[in-house]
Amino acid sequence: MISKQDLDFEISFYKNILKDRPNFVNALIALGEAYTRRGRYKEGLKVDKRLLELKPDDPTVHYNLACSYSLLKMPAACLRHLKKAITLGYRDFAFIEKDPDLEFIRKDPRYKELLSKYADNL
Repeated sequence: MISKQDLDFEISFYKNILKDRPNFVNALIALGEAYTRRGRYKEGLKVDKRLLELKPDDPTVHYNLACSYSLLKMPAACLRHLKKAITLGYRDFAFIEKDPDLEFIRKDPRYKELLSKYADNL
């Protein structure tokens, strides 16, 4: 398991890169993941929203937004972005079903309803 200090270093590292290259998608993705692993969900959400501006039709961006909203216990936004991710082509339903970031939303009956529309054999 990575230490808090290592995560803080990672966050600082990617933030410094983004000072000079604010639209560097790979650095934004890594920063968002580091914020999430550090438990800084609101900051991770801000990064995910920035990625959405840069890549509005990317299914993984919408999936990560859904995860951020789930971690922040915001079900409507989570489900909206999860649906968008799926309609844009995100199809790793096995991962969706076990992703710990989506634990909160799995308790919502609308979650199963959404997945049953798109996934086979759930």
